[in-house]
Amino acid sequence: MDELKNIKLILEYDGTGYHGWQRQKNGITIQEALEDKLRIILGAPVILIGSGRTDAGVHALHQVCNFRTTSAIAPESIKRAMNSLLKDDIFILKAEYVPPDFHSRYSVKSKIYEYRVWNRKDQNTFLRHYAWHIRKVLDVGEMRECLSILEGRHDFSSFKSEGSDNRDPVREMIKTGVSGNEEGLVTFVFEADGFLRHMVRNIVGTVIEVGMGKRGVDEFKEIFYSLDRRKAGIKAPPQGLFLSKVNY
Repeated sequence: MDELKNIKLILEYDGTGYHGWQRQKNGITIQEALEDKLRIILGAPVILIGSGRTDAGVHALHQVCNFRTTSAIAPESIKRAMNSLLKDDIFILKAEYVPPDFHSRYSVKSKIYEYRVWNRKDQNTFLRHYAWHIRKVLDVGEMRECLSILEGRHDFSSFKSEGSDNRDPVREMIKTGVSGNEEGLVTFVFEADGFLRHMVRNIVGTVIEVGMGKRGVDEFKEIFYSLDRRKAGIKAPPQGLFLSKVNY
């Protein structure tokens, strides 16, 4: 009997034209695109295990998935074959054998997400699929103060969307940050041991309201500790969100 091998893929993708990571009936997804090409290469269907889901329109600079196969095709050959078959909005960065017990989701130690905002009066045509356009000048210092409140182990129910599969809303927020450059790009960074559904987008949507002067830091703190999603701000749009690193 052929040995069952466990292969890990690291990839990047532009999520603009996809209905998120997870295979579904109503539109093409990243998982579906990858599995379809792997079936051609390996001559048999495989099931990809992703480090986590990304929503429609969300991007990844460093997504991780794994699959098991009895194929003798080497990981580097699988990488080359997939990159020749995939559309140019998905690219396999690395393919390698991993131990049998490696699991892309359950072996994760932390994830890092970035959220990008174009903070200028005029739009940037080339960033419209990769940043949220906010015309009013944002107060980065006030937003940074809000983010510092989130660091540590907390209940993030105030920023959890309905329909989440996660029953435990407690997460360890390892690091937060926000910075802006002279061109007008504001970048938020979040590292945690896990994220609830739409958690980053809900945090950013609320913090942006502080940056615009619609709320104060004290009100943000009250919202956070209220554990009530209805008191928080809007959900930021998907195009500004990037999964930037998965740590194991």
